[in-house]
Amino acid sequence: MPGVSGRFSTVVKAKISKLLDRAEDPAETLDYSYQKQLESLQNVKKGIADVVTAKKRLQMQSSKLEQSVVKLDTQARQALSTGNEDLARVALERKNVAQTELQGLDAQVTELEAQQQKLTDSEAKLRTKIEAFRTKKEVIKAQYSAAEAQVRISEAATGVGEQMADVGLAMQRAVDKTEQMRARADAVSELEEAGTFDDLTALGSGEDDIDKQLRELSSGAAVDDELAKMKAELGSGSAPADSKQLEEGQA
Repeated sequence: MPGVSGRFSTVVKAKISKLLDRAEDPAETLDYSYQKQLESLQNVKKGIADVVTAKKRLQMQSSKLEQSVVKLDTQARQALSTGNEDLARVALERKNVAQTELQGLDAQVTELEAQQQKLTDSEAKLRTKIEAFRTKKEVIKAQYSAAEAQVRISEAATGVGEQMADVGLAMQRAVDKTEQMRARADAVSELEEAGTFDDLTALGSGEDDIDKQLRELSSGAAVDDELAKMKAELGSGSAPADSKQLEEGQA
């Protein structure tokens, strides 16, 4: 599934890029770039030093060959003055060889001098560029710090920052809970004034209004029955004795 794998790779790269962008500090990036440019400048200076060292070494060899040429020329003259033509020829041959080497060394020294000059010019241009970058770097860092501070201040003032947003949400939750508790307190007070809690207590005992009325009705009927019974007993002839006992009891 090349399409799915390509899409997954794109998503992963996008996530990584976002994380890197969030973790990247412009000040650190600029300082790192400046450090790398200083390392490049140091490498150029090292290259110039190597070229100068090689040139000096060739110049020392060239000086020795010049001295050898003078010496061989003197020896050839001395040999020829003594009549030793063969020795004079050998000295002159060595002189020619030394002169040829000397010309080659001079050409190499000239080339190294040109290379040294080119590196020196490059070093000067690079140093100027790095100095300009350093100045611009400090300006950008200062501007970024000022902008970052301004953002923090604005976020704190408007409450759009992450921390201030959390504080705002917590405050809103506290306000909502307070309003809910106040509404509950008002509801309890209203129910208490209406006597709802008394009715709830009665309901809790298992007796409602209908049961209460039925209980009172039953109680009244029992009293009526008992009263009728007593009347019947009094009507059967036991009234005097009972009246006497009642009067004694009252006394």
